[in-house]
Amino acid sequence: MSKRAVTDRRTYLKGLGVSLALPLLDSKGWADTVKGKPPVRLGFMYMPHGVIMDQFWPAGAESYLSSPPPALESLRPVLDQCLTMKGISGVPIAPFNGAPHALELSTWLTATLPAADKRNEISIAISADQIAANHVGAFTTLPSLELATMPQTWKENQEGLNEAYYSHCSFRSPTQALPAEVNPRNVLYRLFNKQEQASRARETSPLSSLDRSLLDIVLGGARDLRRTLPVSDQRKLDEYLDSVRSVERRIAAIEQRQKDAALEKAGTRSTSRHASDSPPIEIRIPEGDKRSEYMQVMCDLNVLAFQTDTTRVSTYIGSTPNGASYPELGFNDQHHSNTHHNNEPEKVRKVARITEFNIAQFAYMVKKMHSLREGAGTLLDNCIMMWGSGLEDGNRHTRENLPFIIAGKGGGSIKTGRFLPNVKGNQGDLLTTLLACAGIPIDRPVGIATKQIQEIKA
Repeated sequence: MSKRAVTDRRTYLKGLGVSLALPLLDSKGWADTVKGKPPVRLGFMYMPHGVIMDQFWPAGAESYLSSPPPALESLRPVLDQCLTMKGISGVPIAPFNGAPHALELSTWLTATLPAADKRNEISIAISADQIAANHVGAFTTLPSLELATMPQTWKENQEGLNEAYYSHCSFRSPTQALPAEVNPRNVLYRLFNKQEQASRARETSPLSSLDRSLLDIVLGGARDLRRTLPVSDQRKLDEYLDSVRSVERRIAAIEQRQKDAALEKAGTRSTSRHASDSPPIEIRIPEGDKRSEYMQVMCDLNVLAFQTDTTRVSTYIGSTPNGASYPELGFNDQHHSNTHHNNEPEKVRKVARITEFNIAQFAYMVKKMHSLREGAGTLLDNCIMMWGSGLEDGNRHTRENLPFIIAGKGGGSIKTGRFLPNVKGNQGDLLTTLLACAGIPIDRPVGIATKQIQEIKA
C-alpha cells in the first residue's frame, strides 16, 4: 500500500505571480498536522444591538431540534451541527455606563474594558481571534482574515472613548486595532496571493477582470495537476474551481450593477439596457437593496479561505453599532433606532426580522461548510463558527445573557445538537473554552474569564 503524499498544497497552481490554494484532496495530506488530520478553523460573525429574546431563545432543550424559535429557523437543517447556550454574561461596562455601543463590539472578542485613563487611545487587550492567529498563523498564507460589510468609519464620542472601539472587534495587540476589508474583490485577490491586483482592479472595468479571470492564469497548472489525481479528487478539484469562478462572477455582477446605477444617476443610459427597462437598482456598500448579496459573497470567500487553508482564523462584522439599515426587508429605518422599541409591536417586528436576516446569512455559510467534504467528514466538522452579539437586549442595553450560536464540532472537541439553558459563565470563559477546543494553547484566561465551560465540550 503506497504512502499518501504530504505536500504544501499552495505550490500546485501558480503562474505569473498568482498562486491558488487547493482544498484537501483525498490523495494529499496536511503537512503540519498529526496523522494528516485536518486542522481546526475558528470563525466569528457579529451582529450588533442584541435580539428579541422571546424569539431567539429556544423553548427548551427537548424542542431545540424539532421546534426552533423563529430567529433560528434558517438553521433548522443544520441545528444538529449547532450549539446554543443561555447564561453567558458580558463584560460589566462600569465606569463606561454611557458607552454601550462603543463597548458592545470592542469587548466582544477581548472580554476586556478599555483603560479608563487612556480613553482616547486604543488600550484594551489582544482579541481571541488574534491569540489564535499568533499560534496557527505561521502555517497559512494569511494569519487571519478580517471582513466587514460596512466601512469602519463611524464617529461618535461616548464617554470620550476612541472611535475605533465602535467598529473593530479584532485587536492585534492592546494598542492596535485590525481593520477589516469591505471590498469582496480585494478579498478575492488576497486569497489568490495577488494583493497588488486589488488597487489595479479599481481602475478597470468589472467585466474586464472577469474576462481575464485569475483562474485562467493558472488553468494550465490545474489541467496538469488534474491528470495526476484519482477520479474522486478530479471531481473535488472541478467543483472547487467552479466554486471560485462562481464567486468571481457574482462579485463582477455586483460591480457592474453599481457601475450601471452610477451612470443612470448621472443621466447616462447603460448600453446593455433597453429604453423600456426599469432603472437599475443602485447597490451601495453597505446600504444596498441586496445586502444579502454582499454578505453571502463575503461568507463564500470565508468558506474558500478555510477550505484552501489560506487562513484558519476569521472575523466577519456583519454590521457595526449604529448606521445600518435593511431596505431589502421592506423598511429603511435604522437597526439601532428600532432596537429602542419600548415594546411597540411594529418596531419589535422589525428588530426580529433583522435578527432573522443576519442569522440566515450565518446559516448560509454554515450550510455550505456542511456540504463540503473534508477528510473523513465535512469542512464544518473541522470548524468552530461563533455567531453572536455584544448586547442581549438593545432596548435596555442589557448584557446578562448574550446571544451566541456555535456551529461546527471543532474536530470532535464540541458536542453539538444541543441547547444549554443554564450555562454559568461569562464571555471570557466562552472565548477561552473555544480557543482550547481549537487546540490553541492558553497561558492565561481571555479577559474576565475565570474558567472553561466544560458543558460545551464533547
